[in-house]
Amino acid sequence: MMRYSPVSGISINRIIKLLFGSVFSVDMHKNRIRKSATNEGSSNEFVKERNDGHASTTGYDDRSYNCHGIRPGRMDGNSKDSCAYMIGGIDSDAITSLESNYTQQRKEKDILGDSYPNLFSFVFKNPANRWFVWTLFFAILIQFGLFKYFYPYASFISGDSYVYLETAYHNYSINTYPIGYSKFLRLISVFTKSDTIFVGLQYILVEIAALSLVFTIFYFYNLSRIAKIVLFSFMLFNPVFLYLANYVSSDAFFLFLSLVWFTMLIWTLNRPTNSVIIISSFILFIAFTVRYNALFYPFISVLVLILSKRKILISLLSFTISISLICVFINITADKYKEVSGHRQFTPFSGWQMANNALYAYRYVDSSQRKRVPKRLEMIDNIVRHYFDTTRDITKHPEETMLASTVYMWDPASPLTVYMQHQFKRDSAVSALKKWATVAPMMGDYGNYLIRTYPKEYLRYYLVPNAIKYYAPPVEFLDHYNMGIDSVIMIAKVWFDYKSNKVMTRFKNFEVNVLDFYPILAGVINVTLLLSIISFFVLRGYRYFPELKKGILLVSATWLINFGFSVLASPVALRFQLFPILVSLSFTIVLIDHLLKLANRVEQREHDI
Repeated sequence: MMRYSPVSGISINRIIKLLFGSVFSVDMHKNRIRKSATNEGSSNEFVKERNDGHASTTGYDDRSYNCHGIRPGRMDGNSKDSCAYMIGGIDSDAITSLESNYTQQRKEKDILGDSYPNLFSFVFKNPANRWFVWTLFFAILIQFGLFKYFYPYASFISGDSYVYLETAYHNYSINTYPIGYSKFLRLISVFTKSDTIFVGLQYILVEIAALSLVFTIFYFYNLSRIAKIVLFSFMLFNPVFLYLANYVSSDAFFLFLSLVWFTMLIWTLNRPTNSVIIISSFILFIAFTVRYNALFYPFISVLVLILSKRKILISLLSFTISISLICVFINITADKYKEVSGHRQFTPFSGWQMANNALYAYRYVDSSQRKRVPKRLEMIDNIVRHYFDTTRDITKHPEETMLASTVYMWDPASPLTVYMQHQFKRDSAVSALKKWATVAPMMGDYGNYLIRTYPKEYLRYYLVPNAIKYYAPPVEFLDHYNMGIDSVIMIAKVWFDYKSNKVMTRFKNFEVNVLDFYPILAGVINVTLLLSIISFFVLRGYRYFPELKKGILLVSATWLINFGFSVLASPVALRFQLFPILVSLSFTIVLIDHLLKLANRVEQREHDI
């Protein structure tokens, strides 16, 4: 209970402190020495205690003793002398040292973001980030201008891009791919038909998302200047963003959503607010409607909720709403497919994908070792075996040398497509979507049967090659502009209001070689990240940098779950793996930087001893 003097209203406790300031100051100072000694990650360390019980310090922070409320930066000469007397004889030079260290720590807090309530103010109001901001504005404009000079038209993936445009043009509620990206295309078409503006918007969105992740890392983790420049430069001058954004494909938009979602998760771990939690849940739902790779994202969100342990009620509510929206979307989509095909299914894509994956293993099962299939699968199996028997000559069929690819899903001559056409040979008026969706359950059953019957072959010829691809993902379609084709089909001409169906580049051919380094880079990142995480925990880096521990757990979980999902679900390609690559690279740089700091700290301690 606070006691007050009846005469002046001054607290008795305050009077006692003023009378016996030196005694209280010494005791308080000793307690801080003990706290600092146990906090190995603190930047303020107390060197030693004098034999007479007083302490000498080398640092000062906001939580330390502040001479009865007088901040060092506001001390006049008398205040300094008074404080020196109170803390037991520290002279004015020591006080000056305290001021200097205090000022330095305030600068460090500004750099880390402690003085800024949100990411926007940290980026645009922090003097330490001013040159980053100016650089990114000019670099984005110059890069995009040069790129569009050499590639005046957007790029198109045969099949994918035109399906998205068809879905947007007719405003379909379902099609071969998820409808989220087609809705995005339709929204942009309300304002412009220019493919340059559209590509520019995709590019800016990807850069905003990538740089938001970068500045979020700057905000929460104390990186050296060199580490900051390396990470910032990689995200800003990354050529893959330009080529990815130039394609009319969900890849760039999904990368934008994934990076924003992951950035929100970092904020939820470290400084959760209601708006951050709600936005991350909303982004999760939108990402799911754009690409089904987001199927595993809710598991990562649950992990973050467990690690955060703050804002539990709003987190659970937002997550529940997000999952509820996803479930509603799944049910509506399944009902639509039932109307079209007679089968209630969330996506026919999964059935086709399973059959495609299984055939890459089944091809290597000799006819003498083939087991009898169930009667309902005999027709499709006979078509598949006939196809394999007639395509043994790889000089005529080079596509058969590929491992863990998607040829059997989309090639018109593939046995799966031949089976589909055979089922509807008497009804030529049936739409392509109805054909594709109707046979999807049979494809799923056939693929599932092959995987269960020949698990060793499936492991050897599909899973292992696909895991190797995850280590170093192939560039795939990104190695050519417009897939090497100098024209587009009518839907693209109409949608972007082209004068003709011809596209061109100012380079001598359509080849793209600037991204050839990416598979090697991805492999190096994967190995370095793994070694860095192991080193961080073996050296107990979490004791020195506790703020980094949760971030590493988040990145590790994302990498592992994405690895399992990608290898098992579909053939790996660079454009599908850019999200985990960028996240892994970012935290690889963070870990290396912190491990170097840890090594310097240990070396300094050994030197002091």
